[in-house]
Amino acid sequence: MAATPQTKLLRVGVIQNGRIVEEHHVRRDSVTIGHDARNTIVLPSSEERPARFSLLENQGQQFQLVIDESMQGRVNLGSSDVDFDALRAQGLATRRGDLYVLPLQESARGKVDLGDVTLFFQFVTPPPEEAKPVLPADVMVSRWKTMDRVFFGILAASLFIHFSGAALIISAEAPKEAELALDELDDRFVRAIIPQRPPEAAKPADTGPAEAPKEDAKADEPKAADKPAADKPAGSASEQRAEVVKKVSGKGLLKILGSNSGGGQGAFADVLGGASGGGDIAAALAGAGGVGVATEASVGGGTGPRGGGAGKVTGIGEVGTQGGGKVDLGTKKEAAVQGRVQDSTPDVESSDVDRNALARYVRSRLKSIQSCYEKELKRNPNLKGKVVVRFTIKTNGRVGDFEIEENTLGNEAVGSCIRTTIRGWTFPFKPDSDTGVSYPFVFSPAG
Repeated sequence: MAATPQTKLLRVGVIQNGRIVEEHHVRRDSVTIGHDARNTIVLPSSEERPARFSLLENQGQQFQLVIDESMQGRVNLGSSDVDFDALRAQGLATRRGDLYVLPLQESARGKVDLGDVTLFFQFVTPPPEEAKPVLPADVMVSRWKTMDRVFFGILAASLFIHFSGAALIISAEAPKEAELALDELDDRFVRAIIPQRPPEAAKPADTGPAEAPKEDAKADEPKAADKPAADKPAGSASEQRAEVVKKVSGKGLLKILGSNSGGGQGAFADVLGGASGGGDIAAALAGAGGVGVATEASVGGGTGPRGGGAGKVTGIGEVGTQGGGKVDLGTKKEAAVQGRVQDSTPDVESSDVDRNALARYVRSRLKSIQSCYEKELKRNPNLKGKVVVRFTIKTNGRVGDFEIEENTLGNEAVGSCIRTTIRGWTFPFKPDSDTGVSYPFVFSPAG
């Protein structure tokens, strides 16, 4: 049969030495007893009673009486009184594990004997809501009569003037600024906008045709050797040629590479070989594939005059070198960084979770917390400090809410890694309700 919603309040009290010492009126919340401070009724600590026990539960807008095998008491079901032993023996209460559950109607009442104290419960009609007092009509006045009319008039006029002025400013067109010509600007602005050009250097006076550059004269000197021999004395032709070769060998690229004429050695010959001329260069280039030394026969055949005729194009081919070696760059190794993690006794809000057992459980998994710290210690060798985490252990042993209470490391990555690690744990504790835990960790470099 479906439970009917209860409209009355549940009255629960504590009787001690024949007097009512505590009383509560409950509408929808469940009633719990025990020595835990969060219970509805806090009782003295006893080995026979648990720290938290739900005596009257609100399920589906109907209260249920929950008792165990050892509880004694009586309950009135409307027609007769029945003790707890009869409830358990006659099957009037539904069994739920080690407990017995009895749905209560609004006419039910009873008591529970707990040794030194006695709990009673019954349903009572809620008191009627008190109506708010209403003043007489001749006493009540309107707000317009109590308002300062002079102040209100000044305020309204001020608001009207300010808003009207703002509307005129917004609707008016912005004034156009006329552009000034350069001749209308002040001299100091003109100097700032148009920088003065530096004075030009005076051109030298034209004294006549300029002398030919020396390099042109030197360039014309070899041409003198090409003049017909008839214009020069026959005996001095070889001397003039030797003088021209000597002058050319000391200029430009020929000066760097060196010249074999006259027995001199250049820088190129010093690098590639000895004093034997082109043969040494060919020997030095013997290890390069596709490269050869040009000879007089390969460039033009040697029959025509130098500098003329049709030459041959020689392909470079695939240039290859002989020999080679290896360079061992070594293997990159990651430096070993170790950190030290210390913890202390945690702060647990409920006696359902043993703090020493919780500390042993966390210490067995302290390596995962240490790895979170060592990842960031590689980036900052001076990283050290304290991290205090606060989380809740649910009734199934999983982690609920999680937050970082304190972090003196100055590194958020360590706290984020610890949050991910602890959220994956399943604790061997099954508290009656969510239990808050505050756990500190102290990190420092091992070295």
